Amino acid sequence: MSMISFLGAIEIGLIFGLVALGVFISFRIINFPDLTVDGSFPLGGAVAATLMVAGWSPYAATAVALFAGGIAGALTAWLNVRLRIMQLLASILVMIALYSINLRIMGKPNVALINEPTVFQVGVFSDLPDYWVKPLILLVIVMLTKAVIDLFFASETGLAMRATGGNPRMARAQGISTDSLTIWGLAISNALVSLAGALFVQTQGGADISMGVGTIVIGLAAVIIGETVMPTRSMIITTLACILGAVLYRFFIALALNTDFIGLQAQDLNLVTAVLVTIALLVPAYKRRLTGMFGAGRTAQAVSKGAK
Repeated sequence: MSMISFLGAIEIGLIFGLVALGVFISFRIINFPDLTVDGSFPLGGAVAATLMVAGWSPYAATAVALFAGGIAGALTAWLNVRLRIMQLLASILVMIALYSINLRIMGKPNVALINEPTVFQVGVFSDLPDYWVKPLILLVIVMLTKAVIDLFFASETGLAMRATGGNPRMARAQGISTDSLTIWGLAISNALVSLAGALFVQTQGGADISMGVGTIVIGLAAVIIGETVMPTRSMIITTLACILGAVLYRFFIALALNTDFIGLQAQDLNLVTAVLVTIALLVPAYKRRLTGMFGAGRTAQAVSKGAK
């Protein structure tokens, strides 16, 4: 694998690190199976690309894209907590609606950003090659986002949100408004995903209506891989594990597609994703099984020694 391919994998991995953080909030914190991300990711890209082509600053366009994703997530939660539509169905409804909304926003299936200024055109990095600049700026953005999330979930509101997902009945008994926190939680989750979409189109040079296909699978894969390779005993470590999982996921994808003897091509991306997710799901189970076997062996040895 060349240096450019390696840095490209890091670049996309950091972008999907934001997706992983959003999926972590919805699936792990709120305990809400949210498929809205397949629509909010291209929503962020569509909003940012359309506004940038219209002459907006890339920073303002990215901020509006983040806000649009938050509205999409809040709508999903509102359908669930107010209209009592089941979680999965509410997210599917919003995801389907966002496909048409994204087409309306762009006015066509894709929008090019070849000659438009982006958030990656920062003067302090003007002497560096483009393939170095983007990963560095993305690293700063992702780590700042992680720090804000860590601080939020250490606050009273963040702890209440964690209680809402962990034990909603107990949370309501303590006077916590679980419905409101569910809405805010999904809004934050999809805002992060939409931010990732806005950054993604600026790295790829354009937005496409189909760019969100499989986003939820990638996000879940990143979370699962991160939890597999790192112990998740605190929120700080857990959020770091999500980002690391996304980077590792993209690195494995790039390694598989750039290894000639395997013979994989671009159309095999979904196959590689399925294999990686399957392995990530199996590793924790086998790890627990091996731990149990070694623990049982040590216990048997201790008993035998005691009998002697």
